Amino acid sequence: MKILYAIQGTGNGHLSRAREIIPLLHKKGEVDLLISGTQADVELPFPVKYRFRGLCFVFGKKGGVDVMATYRKSNLKRLYQEIRSLPVENYDLVISDFEPVSAWACRRKHKHCVGLSHQAAVIHKNAPKPEKTDLLGNAILHHYAPVSKAYGFHFGGYSQDIFTPVIRSEIRNSTAEIQPHYTVYLPAYSDKRMIRVLSEIKN
Repeated sequence: MKILYAIQGTGNGHLSRAREIIPLLHKKGEVDLLISGTQADVELPFPVKYRFRGLCFVFGKKGGVDVMATYRKSNLKRLYQEIRSLPVENYDLVISDFEPVSAWACRRKHKHCVGLSHQAAVIHKNAPKPEKTDLLGNAILHHYAPVSKAYGFHFGGYSQDIFTPVIRSEIRNSTAEIQPHYTVYLPAYSDKRMIRVLSEIKN
């Protein structure tokens, strides 16, 4: 079986998850990898067949996507060319981890595409919803990388299509220690804002 596994390269979560999933896919067939996006610190220890610019999000420092910076960085003509050039018809299975080139190439050629992402869990009908709806964010989640069937990753198992997060083997096999500090990972916020907010917490 020929498998195309397409990974969103903006941010580190998708690539970290892929490092664990790729060896499992290799047991099922011949795997080609695709990465689109340019804002990640994690490298894959596997050969990548397709590297695309895709449609990159630029994260601001106030939490979330910087819409104007994303628009300025986008090249829709090149994105369309990338979508047209991807031979998804050559694969028995296409898996997209919130990756737009593969998803839209499948949509364009009427090919089945399986979504495997945290985003799939967020937009699931049974997922907890915020009191205030973010219309732009909701539109992005639904239309950025459309798939035929979606499976999500989330800490809350509120559907049979939602699974617990994929944790790197280095983390699973490490020895837990309690240290005199807290680790906060919120890269979409500026250090200045984080320090101001966290400084308000006493004891």
